Amino acid sequence: MFVVFGASGNVGYATAVRLRQAGRAVRAVVRREQQGTQLASLGCEIAIADLADRTSVAEAIEGAHAVQILCPVPRADSHLANTMRHMIDTAADVLRTNPPPRILALSDYGAEQDRGTGITLLFHELEAQLRSVPSHLTFLRAAEHMHNWGRVIPAALTAGLLPSLHHPLEKRFPTVAAQDVGRLAADLLIDDDPDGDISPRIVSIEGPARVSALDVARTLSALSGRTVAAQALPREAWTPMLLRAGLSLNHAQLTTDLYDAHNNGRIDVEDGVGERRFGTTLLADVLASMLPRVEAAAR
Repeated sequence: MFVVFGASGNVGYATAVRLRQAGRAVRAVVRREQQGTQLASLGCEIAIADLADRTSVAEAIEGAHAVQILCPVPRADSHLANTMRHMIDTAADVLRTNPPPRILALSDYGAEQDRGTGITLLFHELEAQLRSVPSHLTFLRAAEHMHNWGRVIPAALTAGLLPSLHHPLEKRFPTVAAQDVGRLAADLLIDDDPDGDISPRIVSIEGPARVSALDVARTLSALSGRTVAAQALPREAWTPMLLRAGLSLNHAQLTTDLYDAHNNGRIDVEDGVGERRFGTTLLADVLASMLPRVEAAAR
């Protein structure tokens, strides 16, 4: 049994689909029953669990051959870091108590660093906690998700300005499509690793080409038929903008710390460590997939 936490999300769903296509039995773990409808149609067993609840997590991993674990980022949580740490502690404790043969943790570029990386620091803590689990571990570190631009597309199309926390605007940074991460995760879970004694196995994934905020704006312009220009949002405007977007103060601070690290060149592949993989999905494909929903909501 392959257990996939966060199976209704972009990454988890892609993992579940790939595993089912490969004929594997999948237990798709979701937080609410209605999130499992489409997964059940794929032939997945559905489990309801909350990563903050030890009992439900323990039930979800029972009998697992492999577990895909994550630490979700609760968007509206006023104590985001504490909530994420509690989920990490709970999941790691359950996995230590009943370790499956294989675990794959969804992590981030920069997770090897132990300070000054904002939200990414929580993924450092996830990796650190899981290292004590007696399973074969894989840490799949992903670049920034292309889907994150979906949060600002509606305002960008309305105002003609795409606000960016990436400075300078011409700086190219790694990014990746969520579905490429999910498919690779499935492949790694299935893979009979020829270097099976290496644990943790560290794999990094980004898209086929690095992009800049200017590239994102140009692509959005071409797809929408509207003029959209990239705007380097001044550092002092970051927190007010994030608070207006509905983030808590704690979440906003972790986000600004992350982009400070990005702009200082600290969020990237760890030199000389692990394996590098590249997705095939282009930025234009991801933005094009999001535009119909954005335009429909604006009508």
